[in-house]
Amino acid sequence: MTHDLQRKHELYEKYVKNMTLEDKIGQLLQLAAPFFEGADDGEITGPMEELGIGPETARLAGSALGLSGAEKVIAVQQAHLAQDKHGIPLLFMADIVHGFKTIYPIPLAIGCSWNPELAKRSAQAAAREAAVSGVHVTFAPMVDLVRDPRWGRVMESTGEDPYLNSVFARAFVDGFQGGDLKNDMERVASCVKHFAAYGLAEGGRDYNTVDLSERQLREYYLPSYKAAIDAGCEMVMTSFNTVDGIPASGSRKLMRGILREEWGFDGVLISDWAAIREMIAHGAAEDDRDAAFKAIQSGVDIEMMTPCYVHHLPGLVREGLVDEALIDEAVLRILCLKDKLGLFENPYRGADPAKEEAIICCEEHMEVSRRLAEESCVLLKNNGVLPLGKKQKVALIGPFGDSGDILGFWSWQGSKETAVKLAAAMQATSESPELVTAAQGCGIHNISEEQLADAVRIAEDADVLVLALGEESEMSGEAGSRSDIRLPEAQLKLIGRLKELGKPMAAVLFNGRPLDLHGVYDIADAVLEAWFPGSQGGAALANLLYGNVNPSGKLSMSFPYTTGQIPVYYNHFNTGRPKPAEPTDNRYISQYLDIPNEPLLPFGFGLSYTEFAYDGLKLMADTMSPDSPLEIRATVTNKGAVAGTETVQLYVRDVSGEVVRPVKELKDFIRIELQAGESREISFTLSESQLRYHHSDLSIGSDPGEFRIYVGPDSRNTLEAAFHLLAQV
Repeated sequence: MTHDLQRKHELYEKYVKNMTLEDKIGQLLQLAAPFFEGADDGEITGPMEELGIGPETARLAGSALGLSGAEKVIAVQQAHLAQDKHGIPLLFMADIVHGFKTIYPIPLAIGCSWNPELAKRSAQAAAREAAVSGVHVTFAPMVDLVRDPRWGRVMESTGEDPYLNSVFARAFVDGFQGGDLKNDMERVASCVKHFAAYGLAEGGRDYNTVDLSERQLREYYLPSYKAAIDAGCEMVMTSFNTVDGIPASGSRKLMRGILREEWGFDGVLISDWAAIREMIAHGAAEDDRDAAFKAIQSGVDIEMMTPCYVHHLPGLVREGLVDEALIDEAVLRILCLKDKLGLFENPYRGADPAKEEAIICCEEHMEVSRRLAEESCVLLKNNGVLPLGKKQKVALIGPFGDSGDILGFWSWQGSKETAVKLAAAMQATSESPELVTAAQGCGIHNISEEQLADAVRIAEDADVLVLALGEESEMSGEAGSRSDIRLPEAQLKLIGRLKELGKPMAAVLFNGRPLDLHGVYDIADAVLEAWFPGSQGGAALANLLYGNVNPSGKLSMSFPYTTGQIPVYYNHFNTGRPKPAEPTDNRYISQYLDIPNEPLLPFGFGLSYTEFAYDGLKLMADTMSPDSPLEIRATVTNKGAVAGTETVQLYVRDVSGEVVRPVKELKDFIRIELQAGESREISFTLSESQLRYHHSDLSIGSDPGEFRIYVGPDSRNTLEAAFHLLAQV
């Protein structure tokens, strides 16, 4: 018997065998902070429902949601253990999405860094802060593939590409968990979410229906979850949506079939907030009893914040409709996680007020936050306005110039008050603070004549204008869907009025999604996408604006030309009547009559203060065989006057597949730093396994025949070559 099986047997014999049915089902219940003795109201998300749960039932709960702070967690755990007859400690879980109290850029921004190692460091730092505050599990990473920026939760994902998302999924899990949760008290268990395909919610509307083929599900939407599971994540969260007409929390095919049987996941499966009960509203369960039956049959171990399990599973078991073995296996998985975290030996694992004081928002974590923000910002346009000269007189105008609302929606423990603001950072970075003057110019949604007059006044006296614009954090995130993803009209009015002054103008954008940039991109001389950059956002942006740091971020999600074009993504299929590269009078092709087919800014795009040139693409062979990888080389030259970091991207197209293949697919990337004038030959190795995909019968394999190779700075601007894949002998 292996060590893991032996330990499972021991936990079963010591705990599960000696628990009543009600005790066991209590372990399957997760409640928010207000339900626990010793806690205050805490910070929680979602609708607070009348659960009909009394003190006796609450005392049986196996885990707590949204509770943190070392002293508070210790008090709650002490109170719980004092009345728990089995001595089973609580699990404390929370949304540590992109930082605990030190806030890092939103995950969509982190994806734009194309730096998984730095992403891993941010997750590790977040885990340290959370762990010393008593948190055991984080509901992260969110690895949903996203193609619709109307959906507010795109901010939680790393973008539209399954390969890039998978790379970051592994990095986040490694950062949160490390290699030994029992002995490393400054790590937390990771819960990957939302399983599955939540990012395809129809119309970009949160909680909405998802309908896709199984081949599409497996090819594009499942790989990042699988990457997180292969990296060892301990938990999976079900999604709110339906998949193939069945709510995820009640889908045996997804949860028992794919997740557990195919992938071998034996960790804990938890519902999202109230998702089990929501099967009733979906029309897939008659009532709470039916919802409980379907969820436990599907393998959901923990029910978050609804009472379907505790109210109805006892009766379903006693009536013989649910096998008690299903309850036992769920309880055992939960106990195994508590054991992996070392909670039976140390129920106060990690919680340490002294370490809390020393670690939270420490200099090391703030340094990671600043550096990651610098690498996550994307320079979208620059007509020579940036970098700013440190002797220039700058007018900083806009609602985000002196705002602390730069942390993003999932920063519930972060401090907007102490976040580094752009105005102060620019004043500290310029040669003299007096060279940077600031005016609000407008609010997020409103503008007054007085605000506009103040903006014009300081602008007239400036050499260059920097506009700090965007969405407030509540305009994205959960339940933050928008049908119109342009900047609010008040901000567009401000831009238009300032443009009349004829001054050089740079726009800095704070937002949680790709925007329709009409009224900004076409007017400003430079556009820097800041996203929600985190606690050190102002410092990072000042370094970028003044050229202390050269922008290196690359988009992990396309920016649409307009909302009506959505969904628009780089790895789309061609049509039988594709639009040609050159203008044509032919009406009968796949096109819009009023806008381009292509996005305004493609996946992988990002400018620098220097210029990188690509040439010399060569394949070291004209053919590839299954047992002989292909080496691909190209030369990249920094033709500018300053050093810079470039992300060299490798794309492939299968010209003729058994089913239609995308026009391009990201297969690899390399980040390189080049000094001014330096050239470097880079090399990729492409194997036959990277050319495999799901065929019409869902088998995985490659197709012999012609393939095209693309190497370049983004998915649109590439060098091209071709090779043939030989058939398996």
